[in-house]
Amino acid sequence: MKVAVIGTGYVGLVSGVCLASRGHQVTCVDVNESIVERLNAAEPTIHEAGLPELLREVRNSGHFTASLDLYESLEDVELVIIAVGTPSENGQIDLRFVKQASTEIGKYIARHDRHISVIIKSTVIPGTTDTFVKEEIERSSGKSFGAFGLGMNPEFLREGDAIEDFNYPDRIILGYEDDKTLQRLESLYESWNVDKLRVNTRTAEMIKYANNAILATQISAVNEIANLAAAIGKIDVSEVMEGIHLDKRWNPWANGSRVSPQILTYLIPGCGFGGSCFPKDVQALRSQGESMGLSMDLLNAVLAINDSQPYQVTKILEAELGELAGKKVLLLGLAFKVGTDDVRESASAKIALALVNAGAKVTAHDPIATSNFKSAHPDIQKSIRFVEDWEGEVPSSQIIIIATKWPAYAALTSFDLKDKVVFDARRLIRPTDLQGARYLTIGRRL
Repeated sequence: MKVAVIGTGYVGLVSGVCLASRGHQVTCVDVNESIVERLNAAEPTIHEAGLPELLREVRNSGHFTASLDLYESLEDVELVIIAVGTPSENGQIDLRFVKQASTEIGKYIARHDRHISVIIKSTVIPGTTDTFVKEEIERSSGKSFGAFGLGMNPEFLREGDAIEDFNYPDRIILGYEDDKTLQRLESLYESWNVDKLRVNTRTAEMIKYANNAILATQISAVNEIANLAAAIGKIDVSEVMEGIHLDKRWNPWANGSRVSPQILTYLIPGCGFGGSCFPKDVQALRSQGESMGLSMDLLNAVLAINDSQPYQVTKILEAELGELAGKKVLLLGLAFKVGTDDVRESASAKIALALVNAGAKVTAHDPIATSNFKSAHPDIQKSIRFVEDWEGEVPSSQIIIIATKWPAYAALTSFDLKDKVVFDARRLIRPTDLQGARYLTIGRRL
């Protein structure tokens, strides 16, 4: 199938490359000439495991190309996928890029009688595809729905694991407003042997938001329990969660052994969730509910807990050590999670700001996200010293904070850490494995 994808961010590029690897003829469209040139040279423009190799493969096979020309890219396509960004603006999603894409597609439809299905893959609140997008295409094309098709195909990609998630999903949601579009979506994903749910576009949009909202709720619930455990004292919340993980409803038995599903990774205390999806999606769903007169109490609580959670790090440090002014602190990890250079809504930014405001002397490291962090936080970065050799900073540091769970930081167990404090905000290291250090973490006060 010949497919055009508008947008070359995480969703657009990963989707385009993975679809091309399944034999589809894919053109990714972007307005940035530098991005298009780099992609056509098989050079990824985002950091994602497995992407360099797969991009090179589909470029060599001729199944993938990048283009600046949307109209040329729409020639002979059956499906055009809109995968542009939907940034958050005061808790609500900004649809200007979706609108621009819809307008340009409408202008193409105005001059051609051929039926094209427009598929929204960008994350948009329920009711966007069958109202906002449909109306914009109708306005710019001068034609009514039926002259074109509409669908919604949400993504469930984890940054750092996006290629794996696209190629081996646990489900594919086929949202559609007309039968022809459903048929095309079925053909697009014919080679995927996985559960496929066929629903209208509003339901598809809601599945995406509900999925992230419920996962975020689990994280905030566990963090609130962790904070309470620490306040009570003589409790390690990791042991509490181990007891919960053994509940067969979370962790059932199969063929004589535990399944240990991935959902359990969302039941581990830490310094909060971040990234481009959870904060933005929960805020957007809350805003939509409030605009309809609902109080959205649960989502308000989820966000409030998460907003304050990174500050537990400095709060605990000050409670245990006193003032942080003048203390030499090594902050390990700036990305919001491992496997990505994305620093959007990263807990590290709040931790760094709190340390700087407390007068600490902060040195920071991340294997791949330092440049993005500096760009995203120009004010904070002026007060931080960034290094490439974090191990060389360990001897002179008084406090070491693990803020991102990069496996390399587990090497701390090989250091003599006498008289140092290690604050493991991500539970990377067992306290018994550290040599001489005082171990602190969220949800543990013994």
